Amino acid sequence: MNRDSDRSSSAQITNQEGENTSQQIPQAPEGWERFKWLGPSFLWMLSAAGSGELLFTPRIAALYGYSLLWALLAAVILKWFINNEVGRFSVCTGATILEGFKQIPGPKNWTIWLILLPQVVVAISTVAGLAGAASTALILVTGGTVKLWTVIIIAVTAAIVFMGQYEVVEKISSIIGIGRTLAVVAAAIFIFPNVRQLAAGLVPQIPQNVQYQEILPWLGFMLAGAAGLMWYSYWVEARGYGAASLKQEQPLDFNQISHEQIKRLQGWVTLMSLSNTLAVVGALLAALAFLILGGELLRPQGLVPKEQQVAEILGSLLGDIWGPFGFWFMVAIVFITFCSTTLSVQDGFGRMFADGTQILLQGFGVQGRWTNEKFLQRFYIIVLLTVLPIAIYLIFGEPVSLLKIAGGIEAAHIPIVTGLTLYVNHRMLPKELRPSKFIWGGTVIAGIFFACFAVIYLLQLTGIIGTSGSGS
Repeated sequence: MNRDSDRSSSAQITNQEGENTSQQIPQAPEGWERFKWLGPSFLWMLSAAGSGELLFTPRIAALYGYSLLWALLAAVILKWFINNEVGRFSVCTGATILEGFKQIPGPKNWTIWLILLPQVVVAISTVAGLAGAASTALILVTGGTVKLWTVIIIAVTAAIVFMGQYEVVEKISSIIGIGRTLAVVAAAIFIFPNVRQLAAGLVPQIPQNVQYQEILPWLGFMLAGAAGLMWYSYWVEARGYGAASLKQEQPLDFNQISHEQIKRLQGWVTLMSLSNTLAVVGALLAALAFLILGGELLRPQGLVPKEQQVAEILGSLLGDIWGPFGFWFMVAIVFITFCSTTLSVQDGFGRMFADGTQILLQGFGVQGRWTNEKFLQRFYIIVLLTVLPIAIYLIFGEPVSLLKIAGGIEAAHIPIVTGLTLYVNHRMLPKELRPSKFIWGGTVIAGIFFACFAVIYLLQLTGIIGTSGSGS
């Protein structure tokens, strides 16, 4: 094939009626242009920042010091593999990950039910917990009650997601994520601990009297939970990566595209992996910084971020270094991070539940507005992500406990999402677009890692594994 024919080759894609179209997968951006396409990964990185990094990491450091540093590193690095495979599917097929799960053999849409049902609890608990944690910062400045501010925060963030667009949430999330990371990394460098003490945490160990109801939510939310991993598929699709730029209703048919188009998709997978890697590096720096701040400032004083005192205790992370300015600066970080994470969570869950409901109802032959994605997304933003979280918070009123519940489910759900994603990538992608043996092996190890912690947690919960002591 000569160069002219190479340049003119296009994806031969057929629609449902069998008609041939001439849409062409664009070339992946190169050079500095690639940095304009990092939004989905920044949004993914921020989706759990308010819980995994900002809340649970200082808690873990306050309770166990640096003894679980190895688990932090493992969780972040292993989630790179899982996220990469979720992103690979959407880049290559142009479809969401739930569309892929739908193709798995067995009872009709069983995988969609398996994903959505536990995530109902996660969605409600996460929004309520994050907004409740953000309100603990507001009461330090304005007074009032945590419950009142929680209701206001949930309503305002939902309104932004309801009326706004993906690009707005992406831009806010990217700026906040970068600013927060720079601030806490600078503070951690300022009080950097004894290197030997920190290095001792690299040796895999389980502290005495460990509470897995503390460990599992931390690992589940670190970087992203099961839901956050799946949301990456939606944000990649919304940004128009690879085959998603074609705006197809069905996954790409690889029997109908040329070798040139396969090569272009490989370029998009490489870009997605770069974006994913930068997000992981940023999240890892932030998590390490929060671990150091918690270990050096909270643990010696016996302070653990808890319920209505989340912002006040986290404020001391920088307040102990930079005085009143540092305290109020950290309180601002707490408020902004929890609010922006709430935005990301409402956007991600709104997309995922709309997609899943569309798949389920179409399977029952339902037509009309209840299979309209935009209508469903707005419905879930109002009911599942606004009304129900407000009701749950007004009843329970404990943000940390709510996030523990959500994080535990997330961690237990990660091995399921991992296994299903590996299956659909192997089944639906051509050999040229499948993961290498190294990435495939790393993803399998990731699933096993989170499955082990989930099993141990269940054994402790049922009393088969005993423990003494308690988390706060």
